[in-house]
Amino acid sequence: MEPTHFESMYPENTRAPEIDKLLQFVKEGNSCQLIGIPGAGRSNVLGLLAYNKNVRLKHLGENQKWFHFVLLNFSEIRNKPLLEATKFIFLGLLDSLRERQMNKEYETVNKIFKESVVINDALVLFQGLKKTVDFLAIENELTIVFLFDRFEEYVSSLTPDFFANLRILRNRAKYRFSVVFAVSRPVEDVLEPAFFADFYEFMAGKTVYMSIYDKPGLDFRISYLEKITGKKIKSGVLEKVIFLSGGHGNLTRHCLEAVLAENQKVKGDLNEFLLKQKPVRSALFGIWNALNPYEQNKLSLLNFEGSDISYLENIGLIKNGKLTIPLLKDYIKESARIRSENTGQIVFDQNTNQIKKGEVVFSDKLTSSEFKLLKFLIATGGKVVDREEIINAVWGEMQSTAGVTDQALDQLIFRLRKKIENDPNVPKHIHAIKGRGFRFEP
Repeated sequence: MEPTHFESMYPENTRAPEIDKLLQFVKEGNSCQLIGIPGAGRSNVLGLLAYNKNVRLKHLGENQKWFHFVLLNFSEIRNKPLLEATKFIFLGLLDSLRERQMNKEYETVNKIFKESVVINDALVLFQGLKKTVDFLAIENELTIVFLFDRFEEYVSSLTPDFFANLRILRNRAKYRFSVVFAVSRPVEDVLEPAFFADFYEFMAGKTVYMSIYDKPGLDFRISYLEKITGKKIKSGVLEKVIFLSGGHGNLTRHCLEAVLAENQKVKGDLNEFLLKQKPVRSALFGIWNALNPYEQNKLSLLNFEGSDISYLENIGLIKNGKLTIPLLKDYIKESARIRSENTGQIVFDQNTNQIKKGEVVFSDKLTSSEFKLLKFLIATGGKVVDREEIINAVWGEMQSTAGVTDQALDQLIFRLRKKIENDPNVPKHIHAIKGRGFRFEP
């Protein structure tokens, strides 16, 4: 019997449309991306596949025993090198075999892992992982599905070798190997296409966008909340909260917890009450923070004519030209931080060691390398700086910068533009000067 996980308690029809589409890609031997805004339930969908047998039976029937799902939370190895990522995947595969009580398979894979990990070499460890995939997919005819949760949190540590290795595994197992990348934004929006070209053909055009509202899953969470609190939520209150939150799972839960804490006797306007709650504001900020400056600007103006808002529509934030989460609309309107986003210059504050634009703190969103790069560009005062200068400024602490390629720098520039430009395709801050380098305009 499989261990009890919270996801195993959900009804079998939870997230049925998304899981149906996702598994169609898997059954075809392809990989895909699962895209949704923070708090919408990406981790939940992956957990349903990994831990909920009834969900697997509903979508795969008795053939579910031939599909082996391996859930891997990449936030656990943030900023770790390829060796640690390979080890992490290997250990996750081992844990999944043990949890499903596949004892014979576990013993064989555990032996391969122990033999491979001794030398602590990335190549040797990957050879062991290849041997494991051969054993499970070819000898045992299992379809291995890696579920990469919170993958965007590992993007800053990625190298092309990561995707090259995935391709090697796929080439060995053929149609019995798939990867589901759970991300808040499409991988191609964050990474240069050449960076993941080795694996892109297996995932190109294969995208599953999550809806904000999933009634079966939300109904279960509400009934569970009522069970653990011993309180029944009034139908009128429940309907209004779901309307204000758009049925967004995480946001709805925080709203209901706040209302229950007041014994459902909220004084004054419910909108105002909810917007004063820190967990509610945190959930709203998580959604807002996942958007790039261009999308934030469009939402602030609530003007979508002639705009590329396809991402906002795909993730369900905009429908028929309207914002689907009324609380987010109110949050944007009353937030001084958001109103000031497009004012002022990008500056480095020496007293706080922060990079700001008006009241917006950009440095909170930046990786270590992105922070070094932006800080250096600000210090150049609008001068043109060549690639070598930038590489020395960002990677100078390394024993040698000889291994830092132009591709690595271009990738870093690309990611930084995504985080500070209103329109990364028409940058106003970081300009490429052909044949010379880059110039920064604050």
